[in-house]
Amino acid sequence: MPHDGPFFAAKDIHAYYGESYIVQGVSFDIRHGEILALLGRNGAGKTSTLRTIARVDNPALQAGEIWLDGQPIHKMKSFEAARAGIQLVPEDRRIIQGLTVEENLTIAQVAPGHGWELERIYSHFPRLAERRRQEGVTLSGGEQQMLAIARALARNLKLLLLDEPYEGLAPVIVEEIERILNEIKALGITTIIVEQNAVAALRLADRAVILDTGEVAFTGLAKDVLADEALRREYLAI
Repeated sequence: MPHDGPFFAAKDIHAYYGESYIVQGVSFDIRHGEILALLGRNGAGKTSTLRTIARVDNPALQAGEIWLDGQPIHKMKSFEAARAGIQLVPEDRRIIQGLTVEENLTIAQVAPGHGWELERIYSHFPRLAERRRQEGVTLSGGEQQMLAIARALARNLKLLLLDEPYEGLAPVIVEEIERILNEIKALGITTIIVEQNAVAALRLADRAVILDTGEVAFTGLAKDVLADEALRREYLAI
């Protein structure tokens, strides 16, 4: 794939959990610096598509291609994809028990492929700076989400994958996470966001892809989804 193509592209990807066919020929691409909202009802295949892009073992990619900045990601293991710049922030956040906020951040920089330095992270996440000596798992849900995003920024980051970043958070904390994501957007970081709060994701995103039972049902501008009540009602129940 030439470097002058899309910054990221998923091309007809098919992935399975065992015998269960979950991701069924999904294709989309992203330009550098765009935020794409990957939406759909529960069970539509959103998280499975993110996990396939991040090259985790499950679901298993059986066919199709994944490209990032001219590199073939579909041939990689998850640790290789991470080194190539794909950073997944999973729904459960995966904060490491027994480590402080700062230790969770510094351990992300042990392997090659460093991203932001600590002081830059703390300038964007002042709440984490205040709690740098606190054990990460004792933070509130919103603070743990901030830490998980900050940890991704501490790595070599070309594509940020966010799985349900607003899940379980109070509206005031959602607003703070939105502020952080808007800062990230302003910095030109390319992002895919999966979020049940579709309206919040669409307000943030440039473009949207809607999945329905593992297949692409819509691809286009985020503002067009917000404006199309029939589309939202059919595929997003909003």
